[in-house]
Amino acid sequence: MEIIPAIDLLGGKVVRLYKGDFNQVTEYPDSPVTVASRYNSAGIKSLHVVDLDGARSGTPAHLDLITEITSTVGMAVQVGGGIRQIEQARAIIAAGAERVVVGSTAAKDPDTVIGWFGELGPDCVVVGVDVTIDGDSDPVVQTHGWTESSDQTLWSLMDKFMAAGAYNFLCTDISKDGTLEGPNMELYAECTRRYPKARVIASGGLSSAAEFPALAATGVTSVVTGKALLDGRLTIAEIEQFLQSA
Repeated sequence: MEIIPAIDLLGGKVVRLYKGDFNQVTEYPDSPVTVASRYNSAGIKSLHVVDLDGARSGTPAHLDLITEITSTVGMAVQVGGGIRQIEQARAIIAAGAERVVVGSTAAKDPDTVIGWFGELGPDCVVVGVDVTIDGDSDPVVQTHGWTESSDQTLWSLMDKFMAAGAYNFLCTDISKDGTLEGPNMELYAECTRRYPKARVIASGGLSSAAEFPALAATGVTSVVTGKALLDGRLTIAEIEQFLQSA
């Protein structure tokens, strides 16, 4: 299981939201490039960047900053937030990203995103699936920076994209994101049980390295961590120790 640090961008700064709420923002003092360089220097191979302004507005807002990050570090960078059209995906990849994470458009207009595979290839597209869970009901996909519900469940959306040849999925339980309450292990175990050929990236709630073994046991390919790493609840040394022992 790969550990992928996250950098969330809002107004050009590194931030974290609590449960996706734009009214509950924590700002961090270091610049995005400084944070990315720190992870790169530690030997971490991948980076997850979220353009929160883009997610909310529908138009990527940090292309210059993303270009600066990708040109500074030697990491495989995946970028999400506000990617609604293939031209925007092209621009993100031209800025140096290896993959684009497409959420709202994937949920609202999956056939359009599936059409991108012909040009970009399925490996360059990560289907971002942000969900809310109400009791025993199927997880419901949220869109537009988690401000709107879609008519898709996690399973209906994954069914459609898997049938079209997609295999990269970033799955976030919104109720866990930014809370440090621990990941939704049951959700990820069910994802990999239903879709054993999918590359599932877990996101939301990671609080410490102690959760790595249980998360790896769910079968996810990787986990994105933001707040735990930024707040010092998780250290680079602990990531290295886990990867060496895995």
